[in-house]
Amino acid sequence: MEMLTGRDFIISFVRILFFILQFAIIVRALMSWFNPSPENPVARIVFEITEPVLAPLRRIVPSLGMMDITPIVAILLMQVIESVLVQTLYG
Repeated sequence: MEMLTGRDFIISFVRILFFILQFAIIVRALMSWFNPSPENPVARIVFEITEPVLAPLRRIVPSLGMMDITPIVAILLMQVIESVLVQTLYG
C-alpha cells in the first residue's frame, strides 16, 4: 500500500468533500418530492449540510415556475470549483 503525500491527501479530501455535498444535494432534491417531516433526523442532517450552499444561490437563481433549479446550478458550480481546486493543487 502506497503512502499519500500531503498534496495527494488534500486532493482526495477535496474530492470526497465535494462528492458528499453533491450527493446530499441530490438526496435533498429527491426528498422534496416526498416532503419528509422536519423532525426526521435524516432530513434535518441533509438540510443542515445543504442549506449553506443552496440558500445564497436561491437569492440569485430565478425559479422556473414551480421548479427549483438551484440544486442543479449548485452541483454544476461545485463541479467547476472542485475542478479548479484540484488543478490548482496539482500545480
